[in-house]
This record gives sequence, structure tokens and C-alpha cells, in this order.
Amino acid sequence: MITIKNIYVALSGGVDSAVAAILLKEQGYNVIGVTLRLKPGNLADGDIADAKAVADKLGIPLEIVDLRNEFKAVTDYFCREYLEGKTPNPCVLCNPTVKLGKLVEHALKNGVDCVATGHYAEIIKDSEGKFLIKRNPSGKDQSYFLCRLNQHILSHVIFPIAELTKPEIREIAERHGIPVAQKKDSQEVCFIPDNDYISFIEREFSPEAIPGDFVSSSGEKLGTHAGIYKYTIGQRKGLGAFGKPMYVLGIDAKNNKVIIGDNEELFKTEISVENLNFLSKKPTEDRLRCSIKIRCAAKPADAVIEISHNSAKITFDSPQRAAAPGQTAAIYIDDILIGGGTICNP
Repeated sequence: MITIKNIYVALSGGVDSAVAAILLKEQGYNVIGVTLRLKPGNLADGDIADAKAVADKLGIPLEIVDLRNEFKAVTDYFCREYLEGKTPNPCVLCNPTVKLGKLVEHALKNGVDCVATGHYAEIIKDSEGKFLIKRNPSGKDQSYFLCRLNQHILSHVIFPIAELTKPEIREIAERHGIPVAQKKDSQEVCFIPDNDYISFIEREFSPEAIPGDFVSSSGEKLGTHAGIYKYTIGQRKGLGAFGKPMYVLGIDAKNNKVIIGDNEELFKTEISVENLNFLSKKPTEDRLRCSIKIRCAAKPADAVIEISHNSAKITFDSPQRAAAPGQTAAIYIDDILIGGGTICNP
């Protein structure tokens, strides 16, 4: 006999979380929808309306939790990092501090057993009973964004669609008449729907765009840039004419310089990371074989990581393109996410 448990399902207004709710209802859980209002102003209204439509179709209650004040720490972090010449990933910070962290906190305060989301990843246990995360085998894998979670959060979260593919998700949603079955996936940062991060930073922080030098990797002045927060590693567009394609290789915020050069110069075999977080515990070995994702869309690349306290040096088997300070490097052993750190200047 199934033991009925109360469970919050984080309904984002998308198809993935809707199917998570469907699967849990079919398994006999008492499902309660919860939607987090995170985005500033009325940006979240459309998603909340979609979440309400899903909840109504499934016949489940929907709670709306306003976390806009807490979420502002994430958007401020995003802006500050760009103003320092870095390339942040706000989702990696948001999951432990707001989206999953605060949702678990809200659930426990209300006597709810656990929280479910529509993440494409699987929570597993290691030989010691500690929680880790396994990559989803499809191209939709979202384990990268979860590398800063801790054991407390992982012990109260489940991912019902862990092993499904997007076509399977949409087929289930269609079969149940879910109104967002064919809703497109968002490809942008959620609080910048037009993907114009420069305008967002200028609205939020009103920075002074101080011109500075474009320089080569050898230090030769090549031109004038329009303010360091307008550039990121690997960028080609918007640099000006130099007689050949040029790319951003690095940003020297202290001296207000943007280093540019050929595409080949973007490839590096070694990177450094700091602010390491391990989902379970720090590996017993300071040097181990692993694979590393240097951005969410990158494929895991074989490497050796040498850990020293809270930082590490990563040496790849083959050079990787455009590893950007401020981005996250997620660490895997086989298909198992064990943690991650922030890419920094060596």
C-alpha cells in the first residue's frame, strides 16, 4: 500500500515541472504546487499564469511565494561580476541560495515532506549514503547548475523526470492535456528575457562606461573599448575592425584593459578554480582524474584536478576554448557530479 506523502512541486509555468507533478500524482503523492515569484516587476506574471493553468488542469492547489527580495541578491551578484570583468552564471548561485534553498526552507516550515522540481538530473547515493547527482543522458542535462547544492537540500529534493527526454516529456504532457505541453524552453537568463544583459546592468547599477585600451596578449595597444562590462571571454562581435577576426581573450579590470587576439589564443590546457564546493565531501585524494564542464553547454572534458584547500588547478587532456573567469567549472567522475568551483585568473 502506498504511503501518501505531502510534496511540493515547483511549478515554473513550463512543461518539465508540469510533468513532474503528473508523475508524482500517479505515484500516489499528495501534490501541492508552489510557484516562486523571483523576477523583478511583472516579468513573472506570464509564468505564474501558466503555472495556475497547469495546477487547475491537474486539480491541485497552487501557492505563490514571493522571493523577489531574496532573488535581488542573485541579480546584484550578476551585475557586480560583469562590472569586475567576469562572466557569472547566476543559476548556479540561485539554486542553493534561493530557488531550491528557500523552497526547501518553506516546505519544512509548512510540514511538507519534500520538494520536487523539473530538473533533468538524478539524485543518487554513494556507498556511504551521501547524496550525489547523476547526469541526464540527454542533451537537456541540468546537473551543471546544481554543483553548489549541499546534503541538506539534496536530502529534501527529488527530480521526477530524471531519466526522461524532452520528447517523452512533451508526449506525457500532451496525453494529459497540459496547456503548456508545447511551450518553448527559455534560452536566456530568466530575469533578462530579451538577453540584453548590458542594458539590464545599466538599469540596475547605472555604471559609468569608462573607455579603455584594447590590447594584444603581448600588451600592444590595438584600439579603444567602450567599458569592460560590455565584453566577455570569447566575444567576437562589437570589437571593431582590425583587419582580421579578433576575439576577447581576457579582461584586466584593474587596469581597464580588454585583451584581444586570434581564436587560437582562446584555447587553454590549464585553468584555475576557487570557492570549491563538493556535494558530499572533499575527495580523499588531492589529485584525481575527472571530467570538467567549463560552461553549461560544454561537453565534459577529460582532465586532472589538483586540489589545494578551497582551490584547484585543472589540466585538460586537450585544450578548451574560452574558459571565462566567473563562470563555473563543474566536476564529474564518470557521469556523477561531485562538485564545482569558480573559474579564476591563474
